[in-house]
Amino acid sequence: MAYTYPYQTPYYQPNYQQNYQPQTNQQSGLIWVQGEAGAKSFLVAPNTTVQLWDSEKQRIYLKSADASGMPSMKVLDYTIQDNAGSAPAVSAVQNEPVQYVAREEFDALKTQISGLKKQIEKLRKVDDDE
Repeated sequence: MAYTYPYQTPYYQPNYQQNYQPQTNQQSGLIWVQGEAGAKSFLVAPNTTVQLWDSEKQRIYLKSADASGMPSMKVLDYTIQDNAGSAPAVSAVQNEPVQYVAREEFDALKTQISGLKKQIEKLRKVDDDE
């Protein structure tokens, strides 16, 4: 004979839902989290990857979980470009903006260099003759 507990209340149901719900933009489908802590606490289903947008910094978190549910996260920083859509050119050697010269200045320098080459050729001829 099965014994049932006579004092069970049918009104108690445990709440297994997550208390914190991140903000989601319904139109674009973006998931906004509050900082890296918010991204770390965001639950990801196994074998899925989600993009989490930081509401505090210019960062995107790519959080994924493998088949066993073990999460991993990559952090991406992004910059906003100007209206022209191009970032200033940066020299790879010095990390300084690349400086350009006007065509007139370039032509003047070219003329000076060709003059110096002619002088060097004259000096070489003089040295060869002696």
